[in-house]
Amino acid sequence: MNIILFGPPGAGKGTQAKRLEKNRGLIQLSTGDMLRAAVAAGTEYGRKAKEVMEKGELVSDEIVINIISDRLDEGDVKNAPGVIFDGFPRTVAQAEELDKMLGGKGMKLNAVVVLEVDDEALVERITGRYTCAKCGKGYHEKFEKPKEEGVCDECGSTEFTRRADDNEETVRSRLAAYHEQTAPLIAYYETAGIVKKVDGMADIDAVTKQIEEVLDGLA
Repeated sequence: MNIILFGPPGAGKGTQAKRLEKNRGLIQLSTGDMLRAAVAAGTEYGRKAKEVMEKGELVSDEIVINIISDRLDEGDVKNAPGVIFDGFPRTVAQAEELDKMLGGKGMKLNAVVVLEVDDEALVERITGRYTCAKCGKGYHEKFEKPKEEGVCDECGSTEFTRRADDNEETVRSRLAAYHEQTAPLIAYYETAGIVKKVDGMADIDAVTKQIEEVLDGLA
């Protein structure tokens, strides 16, 4: 079973992908991770990607597709019950190339799972989060405060940190980019009848349950 998880920044794609890996044995294929691994391994397309990146240019769709293709041929992936594509495709052209490549291997996409979220709620969710500077435990100004104000529940530290890009302007910019990029992709996959939408604003366990129900329905 091969799926794509779509959702804006902060929607919880990473968390859900990890749960699918644990619960179903699916392997998460992150484009960034695959690129770095191919470069480190010195594969044919890894070397090509390295040359491009060293020039400060964007790696072409052809190189990325071939790196993904090589990864799909590796033993752990071939023996897995399926994969989760993470960070690819980002354009309709890439989606078309992915379909061709998978078809050549006798594979296909079974579902495109879209985590639907409310932009305003997501802005509040992201801009309010912060972490303990010592142990990394996450908190939120509104939804998950420390039991004692200013003191970490886990380690007792009084130092906290916040990601520089967790500000409203940056979050709204990233959301706009997401909608602009993925709207055509969702329309593309809707024509294939494989788009499945879930409520990404539910709590983490409820989102997991929805995704599991979608995948159970495909089995």
